Amino acid sequence: MTAVPFTQQTFLALDFGLKRTGVAVGNRLLRRAEPRPTIRAEGDARFEQVAALLKEWQPDAIVVGVPLHPDGAPHENTARAQKFARQLRGRFGRPVYEVDERYSTTEALARGEADTDAGAACIILEQFLRSLE
Repeated sequence: MTAVPFTQQTFLALDFGLKRTGVAVGNRLLRRAEPRPTIRAEGDARFEQVAALLKEWQPDAIVVGVPLHPDGAPHENTARAQKFARQLRGRFGRPVYEVDERYSTTEALARGEADTDAGAACIILEQFLRSLE
């Protein structure tokens, strides 16, 4: 993983999907994430909602879950999530960290999360926060 400057304390996590994008916010101090309402939009409408979240939460950086096959191999959605991460960097000029999100949705389902997408975003962000020094 890329070194994360200690000045980055607050993070917005996104679990990218074609129709829905799970959202969570969290901070480095508590190493916990809280779910936020899932974005149910595509294209520019999705980015408008991300912009509103950035304005509301003022995170230092964004974390994007990148799906992989169980063996770590990339697949079609891997490239889509990575493209989304690049678009976020370009549009919003904030650091964007990509995190392996294998099994995040499965874990959210097992936990009985009311909003599986937001639950998966929490899992992705908590995994990222645990990886920090």
